[in-house]
Amino acid sequence: MDSPCTYFCYRKNKPNTTNIICKTETIKLIFFDMDGVLTDTYSSWKYIHDHFKTSNERSIDAYLKGTIDDQEFIRRDVSLWKEHGKHTKKETLQNILSEIPLMNGSKQCLAFLHKHHIQTAIVSAGLDILAEKVAADLNIPYVYANGVSQDEDGTLTGDGIVNVQLKHKEKNVQQLAHQLDIPLEQCAAVGNSCFDISMFETCGYSIAFNPDDSCVRDAADTVVEGKDLRRILQVLRPFIA
Repeated sequence: MDSPCTYFCYRKNKPNTTNIICKTETIKLIFFDMDGVLTDTYSSWKYIHDHFKTSNERSIDAYLKGTIDDQEFIRRDVSLWKEHGKHTKKETLQNILSEIPLMNGSKQCLAFLHKHHIQTAIVSAGLDILAEKVAADLNIPYVYANGVSQDEDGTLTGDGIVNVQLKHKEKNVQQLAHQLDIPLEQCAAVGNSCFDISMFETCGYSIAFNPDDSCVRDAADTVVEGKDLRRILQVLRPFIA
């Protein structure tokens, strides 16, 4: 059984959405979360914290309660990643994240979608270092993820680059759908956490893939269990022309 939200539920302080998206009969664009969906890891940020034996639990709590913003949230994370008392290099993060495996069945799933001319995108508040690698491996042309600042020799400065607001992934969805001139009702979202619900509410169809919490399950049109991304094809086939 799914547990209640792992952390303080930020949605308690978020106004209810006013979006009214018609349910679709055809899907032309699918937005994927990365961590736990395209990759078999809980969080790319936590993966790095585990490597450095650090924790961002206090920052998560502050962020979800609204006392810090995305920029400060990332800055606090990055400031902890040090070797011998100094900020680590971006190359070190690349090496650490290269160990994270793709979700089982992800290559076959994305190949099927592309064969049927479905546009695909990653919208993740995870690290762009990993997102760009995943996108290259899976031939996903559109990537939204967060970055880290570095100086001329590749050493992290301690700051981050916000491209995806964790609480507002719908902004990236709306931006790309508009760019590609695809109606939101012909978009789908695949996610696993409460931070993906804003995508669910913005798209014409939503899939909770191995959902973390009961709220994700309740917000989605369909729930797919099991660590094999090919399983989502069973529910997507009727929407693919």
